Amino acid sequence: MNTTQTVGAPLPGPFKGQSMTCRACHLVDELAGVKGGGVRTYADFARRSPIPVRDDGLTVTPRNAPPMVNATLMRDVPAVFHSDGEFASIGDLVVGTLTGRNFGWLPAEQNTAISHIANVIRSDNGKNALAQEYGGGGVPYQVLLAGTSAAIPAHLVIPAQYRFDVTTATDPQVLNGMAKLIQAYLDSLRFSTDSSGQYNGSPYDVFLAKNGLPRAPFSNESGLQYSQRLLGLINQLSNPKFVTSKDGKFTLHNQAFAFGATELQGLKIFFSTQTGSNSGHTGNCVSCHTPPNFTDFVFHNNGTSQFEYDAIFGNGAFANLDVPDLQTRNGNFDAYLPPSPEHPNATSRMRSPATADKPGYTDLGAWNIVGNPDLPNAQPPLTQILCGEFDLDSSNCTPDVLLPLTVAYFKTPTVRDLGQSDPYLHNGSMDSIEDVLNFYVESTALSHDGQLRNGSPELSNVQIDSTDVAPLAAFLRALNEDYD
Repeated sequence: MNTTQTVGAPLPGPFKGQSMTCRACHLVDELAGVKGGGVRTYADFARRSPIPVRDDGLTVTPRNAPPMVNATLMRDVPAVFHSDGEFASIGDLVVGTLTGRNFGWLPAEQNTAISHIANVIRSDNGKNALAQEYGGGGVPYQVLLAGTSAAIPAHLVIPAQYRFDVTTATDPQVLNGMAKLIQAYLDSLRFSTDSSGQYNGSPYDVFLAKNGLPRAPFSNESGLQYSQRLLGLINQLSNPKFVTSKDGKFTLHNQAFAFGATELQGLKIFFSTQTGSNSGHTGNCVSCHTPPNFTDFVFHNNGTSQFEYDAIFGNGAFANLDVPDLQTRNGNFDAYLPPSPEHPNATSRMRSPATADKPGYTDLGAWNIVGNPDLPNAQPPLTQILCGEFDLDSSNCTPDVLLPLTVAYFKTPTVRDLGQSDPYLHNGSMDSIEDVLNFYVESTALSHDGQLRNGSPELSNVQIDSTDVAPLAAFLRALNEDYD
């Protein structure tokens, strides 16, 4: 990409004249010194990330590029990846991305993509600019991946479990070998923790430490149970020790390193789960954004798809949208589901941005994945997550039962370090934290009135209004840290 797309004017493209790369959508410090740019947590600046132009007419991805810091954390539920749970492993995600539409490949070109990637690895001479930047010293991939040559610089010697011979490996084996290495890299992308593995990079983390409050749950305690125990301890503080500039300093965020009375007020709203508590200001945010990771790693519908669709086609349009059952959907795969090598001509009708020239096209999130025959690897973990979330036993938890429950459901993102990952929501429609909070004021009001189609039940316990926006925003900014 010759430029970097943003919510405003394009910025210089750090990969101008080069092929598509993962970093084109998951940036870090490439635009750190550029006005309007900054450091990212492996996210980008666009509402939806641009992709190479092909014959299908697509120019952007269906969703906002998610941050990749903390993306591979261990969790209490099976790991699935992407906003809709499309991938059951990072390996599947990497293979699907490198051979998929984001990298310019059409669904029918998967075998060509695999051969191309293998050829790039086998043909590398180790002399390109990236190799020189990281001290490759002219050592080609096939030597680096074999891992035994004395010519390999010490810092580039890879562990034995990642080594393979590219000259004898098949094309798919080369691709899968690269996917394992990329996964190892992603596993290293973490927010700051201390020697005990507890978060310590944000003013919120420092506030907990200064006041002797627990920064992580007990081994047998759920994240939600921990949040309520923590809130109880915070409410008992008669003289909380606030965080000031003496405790730290931001270099990558335009804000003071602080956690004071306003942030504390926002915390109490954020952590409050029962309507009527905290003088009626109940965020119930922790039911989905559960500390200390500030995500529950499962799926919810906050109304984003409905707001986007109704903004174009009028109030009530999304509620009246015809959404087929499992038998109808799978019997007409091309009419509804995303394309795949098995169904290269599918329309992606229910995984598309809503646009005025395509009535009926929208994004239904996990609905596209549940019971999708072309995504067999995703079915076991996604089913386990959703069966637990909807409290269904195995006899009742079948794809035909799950499918209508997952309309417009998307995986919960973390709210740590939001200052380096805007714009927000899966469609990138919100430019600021305040925008998101005002959106929640509106969406929860619709939920209470029964006007939010398939809204998550957690929304029923949210009672916030415009007066809660400022303290909640202050608290969320207190979760920022300097990630670089």
